[in-house]
Amino acid sequence: MGKEKGAMPYKITSRKQIGVNQKEMGRASEKAEAKEKGKSLMKNIIKSSDRNAERSAKSIEKKFEKRQNHKNEKYDQGKKGKKNESICPIVKKCGGCQLLHQSYEQQLKDKQKLVDGLLSKFCKVDKIIGMDNPYHYRNKVHAVFDHDRKGNPISGVYEAGTHRVVPVENCLIENKKADEIISSIRGLLKSFKIKTYDEDTGYGLLRHVLVRIGYTSGEIMVVLVLGSPIMPSKNNFVKALRKLHPEITTIIINVNNKKTSMVLGEKEQVIYGKGYIEDTLCGKVFRISPKSFYQVNPVQTEVLYNKAIEYAEFTGNETIIDAYCGIGTIGIIASEYVKKIIGVEMNKDAVRDAVLNAKRNNISNIDFYNKDAGEFMSQMAAQNQTVDFVFMDPPRAGSDEKFLSSLCSLNPKKVVYISCNPVTLERDLMFLTKKGYKVQKAVPVDMFPGTTHVECIIMMTNSVS
Repeated sequence: MGKEKGAMPYKITSRKQIGVNQKEMGRASEKAEAKEKGKSLMKNIIKSSDRNAERSAKSIEKKFEKRQNHKNEKYDQGKKGKKNESICPIVKKCGGCQLLHQSYEQQLKDKQKLVDGLLSKFCKVDKIIGMDNPYHYRNKVHAVFDHDRKGNPISGVYEAGTHRVVPVENCLIENKKADEIISSIRGLLKSFKIKTYDEDTGYGLLRHVLVRIGYTSGEIMVVLVLGSPIMPSKNNFVKALRKLHPEITTIIINVNNKKTSMVLGEKEQVIYGKGYIEDTLCGKVFRISPKSFYQVNPVQTEVLYNKAIEYAEFTGNETIIDAYCGIGTIGIIASEYVKKIIGVEMNKDAVRDAVLNAKRNNISNIDFYNKDAGEFMSQMAAQNQTVDFVFMDPPRAGSDEKFLSSLCSLNPKKVVYISCNPVTLERDLMFLTKKGYKVQKAVPVDMFPGTTHVECIIMMTNSVS
């Protein structure tokens, strides 16, 4: 769901930024032509490289972003001599938001057209579900720390395609409070003589800051990613930060002393609070640790999960598998509608949180397994075990043929596929429909306004069950 899948250490990505002024876009016909070419390009790329899903997905993203950047350059050239009224001063350097030079209405139209072009061959695609307010929706904010030529600390995002840090004060798609906390941390560094980390020399302490905020609970987690486990005057630093932001409920030191593109390291130390936050989603309470996967847009996540359960049309007698279950969100939410749920997840930390989340919500009809979901389903099929239904929510690269084959061998009557990449979704549906599945319903959900990403929910039935 674009999304960040699984409870894996977070890869460094540029933060989403708001694009150029939407009122000064070029002619509509030129835009339409560019979008159609982009859609055709995306389809051709994925069809030519089905053998490697992850490589295909990355190639698609690069090609699409290159096309979008070219379109933005043409736009800038067309308005030379005019005042630049962009509401995002670093839109080109960040590269996180590709569509906010358009109105939100136009963004939704473009995403609908893309999904229609990819999925209408399988069934009618319902109207995309957008947001009422497409700003400040991200409840997880990451900032990389560095210093300028004068040695002053800066924080922000990596310039697209580089490891040069672009300073950011605020971002119009990120939580305002999170940006304020990051700014306050930056302001405290000099008085506490904390140096920012230098990737070239390996010298310095503070590498990144991660802030996670509970949308309904209001709880706030701050993760300080350090290059060393030793933080001088850490207790006084905590007091100073909480004096500025008493709403912070937990602070964690994460140690990453490796030369890596991963943000989070393996070792953690809680220096204030309980080491996690909780939030409520669809009436269920979830524990969120620093490495937990939890959707970054809580408003649309409720929309997404409620629509997925609506599509499932449960009767109350089903046994279902929640593949790629993460911390158990959708399985726990669906638990009151079915007989039994089996959650399967490779990441042991996520499974630990899933078990705790089930207990926290007094759910007794759900079990979690720390295994590969594809292998788990193959084993069930070999033992002549059956399930009625499978939820699958894979990463952007989609599912591989091994997983899809194991799904078909288990032969569930229904499958709901939640996808964060309609291109790899199309590829996976081509495989499943050849194996006897028929797509009955499809709807896109806009989880990431301002970007090219779009989620889709698909409901399939098995015609050979």
